[in-house]
Amino acid sequence: MKLTKPILAATVAAFMLGGCYNQPGLVEDTSYNRTKTGAATGALAGAAIGYNTGSRDSKSAIIGGLLGAALGGAVGYSMDQQANEVARALGTGVNNDPLAALDPNRDIVVSKTNSYVKIMFRDRMMFATASSRLQPSARAKVQKVGQVLANYPQTVVGVAGFTDNVGSYSYNLDLSQKRATTVGNLLATNGRPFIKGCSYNKALVPNDSAKNRALNRRVEVYLYADSKRMSDPCR
Repeated sequence: MKLTKPILAATVAAFMLGGCYNQPGLVEDTSYNRTKTGAATGALAGAAIGYNTGSRDSKSAIIGGLLGAALGGAVGYSMDQQANEVARALGTGVNNDPLAALDPNRDIVVSKTNSYVKIMFRDRMMFATASSRLQPSARAKVQKVGQVLANYPQTVVGVAGFTDNVGSYSYNLDLSQKRATTVGNLLATNGRPFIKGCSYNKALVPNDSAKNRALNRRVEVYLYADSKRMSDPCR
């Protein structure tokens, strides 16, 4: 109960700091939800640490909360900024509509959650049938993402490949791994990305038509603030 008022105060301060990070100029997406979430989470953690390691009073908790909010907000802002910069480099915007990935006219979808930024590359623009060699235009797109990431050495990168269900599971597992590796090799600016082939797991739609199978063939790139936030992309 002693921590309730300090935490509330720190949380309010967090959202005040979150507002300070809402700077103009990144026109693709202006919600900056990661900034706000990071500030709020940092405030709660900082308030508890400040209270427990200081003199166990409101002042220590609030100071810890402010520091935590500033740090969490800065990390969140960095990820929001990366989402916008990646989208701009790829000639698109940040689109969090879950239906965007089901639109056959969209070859690239950049989205973000509170845990990661995701770039989905549709297979038809990436690889020829049964190939793991990037087509020239696709290589240029992936390299643009790598150029953005070069400015954010702290970002952890994950790459996952997905296929349709034509052929055996093991064949598609190998193909999806090779495709993810090809993309990952171009994104190794910040060190070796985490790479995984998912075969035809986690299909976006049932593999019951040529149109649907084309939607399921894709490579997804995940950007994380740290490795602890990573999850299995195949599930």
